[in-house]
Amino acid sequence: MRATPLAFLSLAGAVALLAPAAAAHAEDEGDITSFAFSVSPSTVEPGGTVTLTATECPAKKVTVSSEVFETVTVHDGGPATAKVDKDAKPGAEYKVVFDCKGEKGHAPLTIATGSGGTHPPATVKPGGGAHAGTGGSVSDPGPARSVAGWALVACALGGGVYLLRRRSGQGV
Repeated sequence: MRATPLAFLSLAGAVALLAPAAAAHAEDEGDITSFAFSVSPSTVEPGGTVTLTATECPAKKVTVSSEVFETVTVHDGGPATAKVDKDAKPGAEYKVVFDCKGEKGHAPLTIATGSGGTHPPATVKPGGGAHAGTGGSVSDPGPARSVAGWALVACALGGGVYLLRRRSGQGV
């Protein structure tokens, strides 16, 4: 076998090993939206009230819906409230959907299992980027960049093996 096919096979093997991991990582990423939204508190008792906010949406209105409360409209980034149904199942987690001009973001809302305090708000702004200074250099690289980086590492290793084999005159 020659060195060029060996380098190709090492690259193909690296991609085959890393592709499933990148796909699994991509599934865990969740929503990426251009606007921020939150549900406060993130855990509430049946019949309780939650405060909903949505900011940085270019539209003046953001529609918020869930199985456990009536659809609410958030105006101009200001807060809105929603009353959770009294028959909401304790211990269940419901999805709260924020719709900004067709772009949708999701936040969890957990129904408390007993009497007790509430939890801090669940503020969500995945993929928001930097507002100043770092230029986005401190963000998560994401699955596509991770796979590309590992592919470059595999190519470098394969090329190094090829050059070492070629220099020694042994060939494969």
